[in-house]
Parts: sequence; structure tokens; C-alpha cells
Amino acid sequence: MRKETDKTATKPTYAFVSLGCPKNLVDSERMLGKLAQDGYTLTPDADGADVVVVNTCGFIEPARQESLGVIREMLSLKERGRVGAVVVAGCLAERKKEDLLLEVPSVDHIVGVFGREEITQVVDRALSGRQEQRSLFRPAPVRALEDTARLRITPRHYAYLKISEGCDRLCTFCAIPGMRGKHVTKPVEEVLHEARELAADGVRELIIVAQDTTYYGLELYGRVRLAELLRELDNIHGLEWIRILYAYPNYFTDELIETLANAKKIVPYLDMPLQHINDRVLKRMQRRVNRGATEELLCKLRTAIPNLTLRTTFIVGFPGETEAEFDELQAFVRQARFERAGVFTYSFEPGTPATRLDGHLPEEVKTERRDRLMATQQQFALEWSQRQVGKEIEVLIDGPDPEVPNHTLARGHADAPDIDCVIRVKGKGLHAGDLVRVKVTGADGYDLAARLIGGRR
Repeated sequence: MRKETDKTATKPTYAFVSLGCPKNLVDSERMLGKLAQDGYTLTPDADGADVVVVNTCGFIEPARQESLGVIREMLSLKERGRVGAVVVAGCLAERKKEDLLLEVPSVDHIVGVFGREEITQVVDRALSGRQEQRSLFRPAPVRALEDTARLRITPRHYAYLKISEGCDRLCTFCAIPGMRGKHVTKPVEEVLHEARELAADGVRELIIVAQDTTYYGLELYGRVRLAELLRELDNIHGLEWIRILYAYPNYFTDELIETLANAKKIVPYLDMPLQHINDRVLKRMQRRVNRGATEELLCKLRTAIPNLTLRTTFIVGFPGETEAEFDELQAFVRQARFERAGVFTYSFEPGTPATRLDGHLPEEVKTERRDRLMATQQQFALEWSQRQVGKEIEVLIDGPDPEVPNHTLARGHADAPDIDCVIRVKGKGLHAGDLVRVKVTGADGYDLAARLIGGRR
């Protein structure tokens, strides 16, 4: 049976499940911080908690099904008396709104993306058992929400920093603007304050995230200011690595490229979602970029930034994509030789403009194209791993290797956490957060093996 709440405690216990992307994780950490400040006690196990909060993802169908699966798992605990109440937050709640209560009627309360600042009131209400109001939705803010005073669930040595919220891109396949609202820039001084707070808390690797990082500043200042922001972050004491995710090819200025090339702490890694390369498909996706501009940008980046690791994503099977257009994409991947790439099949997302396009393809065609493109990309990724053997590189230790004794798991500049590969380092006395020199001794598929050659810093 669910344990009884200690009557002397100011607040009950709660468990928290965070799903989805790093931007959602920042929201989770903010909600965790709010609950901790209000006196709630976090427990690592949902079984026995007075309340469970599930921060969901609603991006594409597989993510929604994962979120619903976790919700139903928590509701099963509730039905057996192992959990007191279940609160659902985040993107799935924002996307489905009250319809979600029809799908999972035993949920005690739902709260949308922009209701996160009121999570303690929502949890209080859920635990009270009052049923007259079971949902809380707030309009998208006109200024970015503050992300200070987080209770972080990443390891102490790295953290995500969200520099803006929402998106003005309106790609025809994407439902994010409907869930996250229009783009709002977090002011430079607020970003720097949060970065300093994180550095003081032990963060060595700062990972910059947003729906579209290169758009940063445009609607607030009348011009893009990512380069300026990065130069300021580069000077913050305590930070050692700065990594940039979600850098769309639009608004990529020469000033930004120069900053990336010359900064002391920005690692030579760039996550740039391209989605396709054929001009007609890009136009139907409403990506506002063409093949020529993309190739010119990639050339500039490769020339300016030695040892650059480029990560990208592609969508195959978009409505109307012909075999010839897919072949063009595959030839481009062979030409570009990306170090990292993910390939996804087009997901039919209700409410998005792409659903009204002609030429929707069968699932088997989309899956076959994904597999073909991934096989092409895999060749270059494995070749890149083999070329690292024998090199001496700096790595950031993440912690003990659970599979190999006397080894630790680490990442180099080419590896974003939970996205890319790992480096297994043989060496003693290493701890999470150490930056050390290693020599790469082997490649095991995508992952690397290395031995310690330099002291930590």
C-alpha cells in the first residue's frame, strides 16, 4: 500500500518523470525547483509517492504514445493504491488540452507548457481531491520564462541553458509552434545570469538550446544576437565547454561563424537540422532555405572551423517526395559526409499544414527510404570513428562505465550527451566532471575506446 504521509512534514512526497527534448528537461528542472522551494520532498521511485508529475512530449506520434504509456503506468500504480495522485504537464497536455482527460480520465490534473510556474498550486489541488477544476492552461508569454533556481536532473558537470522559447518558423510538418507559441528571446542579461548560476553550481559544459538558436534576439532587439551572446558566455569563469544545439541554417551570419571559430570554450560541434536538400521539397516544408545556400554555408563552416563535427537530421517520405528527390538527398549525404546524422520518416501530425498536401506516401515506402539513407550515413559515421584511432583528444568524464570494470564513460567534442556516442576511457582516479587528455586506442562501431595520458583539470 502507498505509505502514509508524515503528518509532521510540511508537504507530501512526489516523484517526477521527464520525457522529451532538452528544452522540456529545462522546464522539468524549473518545476522540480518550484516544488522543492515549496517544501515537497522528491522521491526517486514513483511507487509509494503521494503524487507523480509526468512532464510529457507531444511532438510526434511515437513520442505521444511513449508519454501516454508512462501516464497509464502511473495510473495503474494509483489504482493499486501505490500513488496518491497523477499530474500530467508539458507538451502533450498543451496539444490535447481537455481532450487528454477523455483519453486518460483518471488523471487528477493537467497543466500546459506555460502553466509550469504554478505547478505547486496544481499539485496542491490534485492532492486535495477537488474535482471542480482539473486543468490549467496559460497563454504563451510575451517574454521568455525565467529558468533560474532549477533542481537539476542532469549530472552536476553539464546543464542545458534555454535562450529562447517558441518558434516563428512555421514549417509545414511541425506542431511545435502550436504547443510552444511564437518565438520570444530571453534577454542577454538574463541568459548570462542563469549561466553564471549554473557555473557556480559546478557546470563545466553548458549546452545552448532553443527551438531555433540562430534566430536569437531578432524579435526582441531587431537583429540576431547569438554571436554577441556567445562571446559573453565564452568569458564566464568556471565554464570549460559550450555546445550549441538546434542551430538552423537561416540567420547564420559571418559574425556568428567567426565567433564559433575563435571562441576559447565553444567546442567545434554544431547541431544543424536540415531536413532535406531538394529545393521543391524544402519549399513544401516551408524551410525558407534552398540547396545552394545550404551548401555555401556548410563550405564556410568547414573552412572556418577546423575539426568541426556537424550533426543534422533529415525527414524522408515527406508528402510528394519522389524517388528522384530522395536520390538527390542520398547523393547529398554522400557528398557532405556528416559526422553525425539522424533520419526520420515523415509523421502525419493533425493540425499541421503538411496534412493538407497531396502525395502522402505509404509507411513502407517511408521506412524503406529511411533505412537506405541511414545505411548511407552509417558508412561515413563509422569511417569517422576509425579515423579517430591514434589521436590524442580532450574528453569530459561522465562517470563509471557500468559494463566494463576499471573504465569510465566520457565524451569528446563530437558527442552531445544522450544523443551521440561515448568514449570508454581506461584509467584510474577519474571522476564525473574531470577534463582529461586521452589517446584513442580503438573504435567499436560508433563508440571509441581510449586510455588516459594526461592529468585532469
